Amino acid sequence: MPRLSAVVIVRNEERDLPACLASLTGVADEIVVVDSGSTDKTRDIAKTFGARVIEREFAGFGPQKQFALEQATGDWVINLDADERLSPALGEEILQRLKNPTPFHGFYLPFHLYFLRRRLRFGGALGEKHLRLFRRDKAHYAGKDIHEGISVEAPLGRLRHAVRHDSYENFGEYLDKCNRYTGLIARNKRRQGRRFHGWNHLRLPWEFVVRYGIKGGFLDGNAGFIYAVLSSYYAWLKQVRLLDEEAHNG
Repeated sequence: MPRLSAVVIVRNEERDLPACLASLTGVADEIVVVDSGSTDKTRDIAKTFGARVIEREFAGFGPQKQFALEQATGDWVINLDADERLSPALGEEILQRLKNPTPFHGFYLPFHLYFLRRRLRFGGALGEKHLRLFRRDKAHYAGKDIHEGISVEAPLGRLRHAVRHDSYENFGEYLDKCNRYTGLIARNKRRQGRRFHGWNHLRLPWEFVVRYGIKGGFLDGNAGFIYAVLSSYYAWLKQVRLLDEEAHNG
C-alpha cells in the first residue's frame, strides 16, 4: 500500500489544530506541519501528535503549500487546513481507496461547511468539493498569495465521505480573516491591472440575492441569513479594497 503524508500550514492554530491532527492519526503515515511564526502553543501541539514541524516565514498560500508538499515523503499527500478534519468514514474510505488508487492521480473530497456550529446545506454550500488528496509526483501548487489552487494530472476521481470544515468560531474571527484575505486579493488584482469600477457596488446586493434567495440560503435559518450577509460583504469588499491599492500605488 502506498504511503500517505498529511500536510498542514498553520499560524496560531492552537484551538483548531488538535481536532485536525487527531482526525489524521491512523490515516496518514506522516504529518508535516509548516508553521509561520506562531506565538501560541501551535508547534507544541503538533509535536504531541508526532508531526514533523518546520518553521518558515509565510510567503503566500501558494508558495507555502508548495513548500509543504515538497517536504512530504509519501507517495500520496492529503492537504488540510487547521479548521478542517476528516470524518471517521472518510478516513476509512481513504485507506481502502489507496490500496488500489489506479487509474486516478487525485481525488476530490466533499466538504461539509459548519458556521456558528450549524452545518450549512444551502446558499452555495451544498455540493462543495476540493481536490485535496493526490499523488505527490503528479501535483503542483500555483504561486498565488491566495486562492492558490493545485494542479494535478488527470485522471481524477471523487470520494464519497466528507471533510468537516468548521469555518469560523465567532464574528471576530470572520472579520479578521476577511480583512486579511481581501487585502491579499486586492493586491493581486492590482498587480494584474484590475481597477475598481462604480458598478462593483452592485456585487453586494447581487451576491446576497443569489446566496440567500436563488441558492436557498434561507433554508438554513438564522445561520444561513448571517452567512449570506457576510459572504456578500466579503465579495463586495474584495472589489472595494482596490481603491486602497489605487490610492497607494497610483
